[in-house]
Amino acid sequence: MSSREVVVLSVGGVRFVTRASTLQQFPESRLARMVNDDDREFKLVNGEFFVDRDGALFSYIMDFLRTLQVSLPSDFSDYQRLQREAEFYGLYPLADLLSQEHLLKPRLEILEVRFSLQEMQAFFRIFGSCSTTIEALAEQITVFTGQQSGQGWNSPFPSQKPLIPLPLDRPSHHDVVFLCGTEYSAGDQFMARYVSIKPDNRKLINGTNVLGLLLDTLLKDGFRLISTRTVTSEEKVECYTFERMKRAAGLAITVNQTPGSSGVAQARRSQVQKGK
Repeated sequence: MSSREVVVLSVGGVRFVTRASTLQQFPESRLARMVNDDDREFKLVNGEFFVDRDGALFSYIMDFLRTLQVSLPSDFSDYQRLQREAEFYGLYPLADLLSQEHLLKPRLEILEVRFSLQEMQAFFRIFGSCSTTIEALAEQITVFTGQQSGQGWNSPFPSQKPLIPLPLDRPSHHDVVFLCGTEYSAGDQFMARYVSIKPDNRKLINGTNVLGLLLDTLLKDGFRLISTRTVTSEEKVECYTFERMKRAAGLAITVNQTPGSSGVAQARRSQVQKGK
């Protein structure tokens, strides 16, 4: 790589090294004009362009130029300041995206687990404010059914008979319902339902054990338990409420820039990771 392809900037005392082509992503921006020696405000001192602006915020601008995506930390709050910096550099597509803070700000997500224990069966209902999270949980949870001999849900696992996976009940995009345990079939035969929650490979039939594994899975996935309560004492329905901060829909913003265009870019959303 020749020296003319490498550009060194000192922005507010923070040093950046990049390609000239990276700074020329948007031809009408001040950074592109700087590389082409068409902006006199940016001084070349000892081989480095000196820019008297915020160096910490410029790191996000460099990330945008390199990836054409806006991806900010979950605790980021300086949207207006970063928008002002983008306008200073003439990166108006970035400034336009930053003006839509609701697309970029993380949001509070609420999830509720209802658990009811009735005789030899346990009933579960999971409701969430984010349908993507519920969809991901539905993919993690599998209910298996099969017949077994013996008494109660603490009977040995019926290895002699194959288990059949059952589809989960999905009343809506925001909730999932399933149950585990045993119910009387005929003679000494019981219909058993086991629950498996990935990445754990166990098949559990005891409702209390399934509840413990489910709560542990949610905690490991970034949720925080904020309350527990008994909904109805007669039916012994327990309710566990969780919350977590999550980037809106798990999406980043991508800008498509046509070479030689006027700098007006088309924004689109691209999914960066499913189910988180």
